[in-house]
Amino acid sequence: MKGFLKNIIVAVKGACMGAADVIPGVSGGTIAFIMGIYDDFVGSLAAINGEAVKLLFKGQFKAFWKHINGSFLLSLVIGIGISVISLAGLMQMLLSDFPIQTWAFFFGLIVASSIFIIRGISGWRLREGLLLVLGIILGVVICTLSPTQTPDGLWFIFLSGAIAICAMILPGISGSFILLILGKYQYIMGVISDLVSGVEFGRNLLILGVFAIGAVVGILGFSKFLHWLLARWNKETLIVLAGFIIGSLVKVWPWSNPEALAQADASGSMLYGSAALFALIGLSLVTGIELIEKRLRK
Repeated sequence: MKGFLKNIIVAVKGACMGAADVIPGVSGGTIAFIMGIYDDFVGSLAAINGEAVKLLFKGQFKAFWKHINGSFLLSLVIGIGISVISLAGLMQMLLSDFPIQTWAFFFGLIVASSIFIIRGISGWRLREGLLLVLGIILGVVICTLSPTQTPDGLWFIFLSGAIAICAMILPGISGSFILLILGKYQYIMGVISDLVSGVEFGRNLLILGVFAIGAVVGILGFSKFLHWLLARWNKETLIVLAGFIIGSLVKVWPWSNPEALAQADASGSMLYGSAALFALIGLSLVTGIELIEKRLRK
C-alpha cells in the first residue's frame, strides 16, 4: 500500500509536469524541480541506455525495470499522459476561438523564460554579448525560413518527437516550444484531442506511436550529447539558448498567423488591450514559478 501511494503521488506530480509541457514557454523540468523529483527524473532518463537495452533483450525484465527505475517512470508517464490528454482539447479550442489572446499568453511565457535564463548568467563580456546576438540571429533565421506548414509525414513526426524530448534536459525550454518552432504544436494537440474523441482512432494512434518512438530515440541518441554539452560549455550553451528563444519570438508574435489576423480585423482595437493583458499573465506565471524554484533551491 505504501508503494502504491508513493506511485500515486508521483503520478500527480507528473500531471503537473504534463500541464506545463502542454504550454510553450513553461519548462516541465522546472516543475519537476519544484515538485522535488528532478534528480529522479533526470537519473531515470539517463538510465535508459545501452545497458538497459541489453537487460531487456536478455529477458532480464526485473533487472531492467529496476535499472531504469521503472515504477517511478511509469507513474510519472501516466500522470503526464493524463494531463496532456486532458488539456490538448482545451488548447485546440483556445487557439481556434481566441488565437490572439492565446498567442499573446505564449509570448509572455517565452519572454519571461528568456529573461530568467539571462539573469542566471554572470560575467557578461563582449564574447557573451556576441554569443547572445548569434543565438538571436539563429532563432530569427530558423523561425523565418521554416515553412508555416511542415510535413505531416510519419518521418517528420518521428523527428519532431526526437527533438522535442531533448527540451526536457535544457533549462527554461519546453517540448511544446520546440514543437511550436517545428510547426507541429497545433497538429499534435489536434491528434491527441481527436484520439480522445475517437476520431480516426487508428490513424491518430499510429501518429502518436511514431511520435513516442521518436521521443525514445531522442533520449537514447541525444540526451548524453546534451549532458556533455552542458557540462563542458554550460555558460555558452545557455547564452546561445537564451538568444535563440528571444529570436524565436517572431514565431509566436500574436499577429503573425492568419487566424489571429482574422480575429483582429473582426474585433478592432480592443483586442490590443486583451493581448497585452494575456501577455502580462504569461510573464507573471513564469515569474512566479521561477521565484518558487529559486526559493526552494536556497
